[in-house]
Amino acid sequence: MQFEGDDDDPLSGVANLFDLAMVVGAALMIALVVRPQVADLLSDQDMTLVKNPGQSDMEIIVKKGHEIARYQGTANQGEGRGKRVGAAYQLEDGQIIYVPEAAPPSH
Repeated sequence: MQFEGDDDDPLSGVANLFDLAMVVGAALMIALVVRPQVADLLSDQDMTLVKNPGQSDMEIIVKKGHEIARYQGTANQGEGRGKRVGAAYQLEDGQIIYVPEAAPPSH
């Protein structure tokens, strides 16, 4: 038995999927406006983002071109004693130059 007005169209549910896609798209646009760091990751500019600076769970996110690298600290990384052995300088063209310090005069 078939009722009048009963729709047998198999594509009638596609309209609901379109509505869902519009809601997800609007939510993504709102998220990009609220969190500008996310929008920076989508741009063409190189950037560095530090999450939780100075904390044990600090994280550094570096975007260079289309590559994104994520660095997380570990408990033994960056600890210990040492001495300064030189300085590094980055030129305008991006090249990095290492300049060793002169050895102290021995007496």
